[in-house]
Amino acid sequence: MSTLITIKEKLWSDLDVEATLDAPIGRMTWYETGGSAEVLISPKSSNALQLLCKRCYESEIPVRVLGSGANLLVADDGIDGVVIRLNQPAFQETRWNDSQSDTPTRIGAGADLMGLVTESARRGFSGLSQLAGIPASIGGAIRMNAGGTYGDTAQSIHSIEILTMSGEFRTIAATELNFGYRQCAIPAGIIIAAHCNLCASDPIALRAHVKEVFEYKKRTQPMSDRSAGCMFKNPIDPSTGKRESAGKLIDLAGLKGKTSGGAFVSDKHGNFIGLHASGCANDVLALAIDVQQQVFEHSGIQLEREVVIWSQRGAFQ
Repeated sequence: MSTLITIKEKLWSDLDVEATLDAPIGRMTWYETGGSAEVLISPKSSNALQLLCKRCYESEIPVRVLGSGANLLVADDGIDGVVIRLNQPAFQETRWNDSQSDTPTRIGAGADLMGLVTESARRGFSGLSQLAGIPASIGGAIRMNAGGTYGDTAQSIHSIEILTMSGEFRTIAATELNFGYRQCAIPAGIIIAAHCNLCASDPIALRAHVKEVFEYKKRTQPMSDRSAGCMFKNPIDPSTGKRESAGKLIDLAGLKGKTSGGAFVSDKHGNFIGLHASGCANDVLALAIDVQQQVFEHSGIQLEREVVIWSQRGAFQ
């Protein structure tokens, strides 16, 4: 164990956490490839998380949060610093309210979004069915305002609880988050819970809506491929001021089926970059950059990545 690791280990050795050194986090993403993290830590309580963040902040150690790994690619060289995973019960609990109550439902940031969609429909609560088929933790879904044709995460958010990197707990109303297309204005920190406006509704109708949304995704997206979902955000066409389909622009540039090493542009949906078992993270990165360049040359529109890239060098941040 390096001296650097030994020094950093003192940050969490007295805390109620699970820690893994040289953790293979790349394999925990939906691409199932990429490098390792210097350390992966799963706090078992809010207090442990608070102390860990405060110590890292004071020691100027970078901290990242790993959710479901569905919108993430870890570069082959891995990353330094601390990666936190909110996969312990303290951060996954959902406090479902009585159907007659108008109090928001509190959902831990580590809770699985697809499971929440299914369970909320079963219980007869509307507000999440538009997110059917989106693989994410609720915290990750909020941070990127995940969504699709049927709606986004923002429409059900009342407020969120965050822990700032200096160790301060704060509650922020949805009106302060300035939700937009695949973005929101969250201060630097870790989302630890969401308060969602879920309303009593017909369970049968809700389950039918969940099925409808999921079937649409199955028809239009390559859900069986190893990918991180849509690689690029739908851009605004400067000539019209309207948002254009990134997949359509990629298709018009003749890039469906294009490859780089083990990475490939999906034939089913141009905005998905898949990866064969023989491929690596750098193949995906190289292909994504190539697609951006060729789309710009063809249409004059610059694509912006939706998939988050973690890299040791920070070159792809």
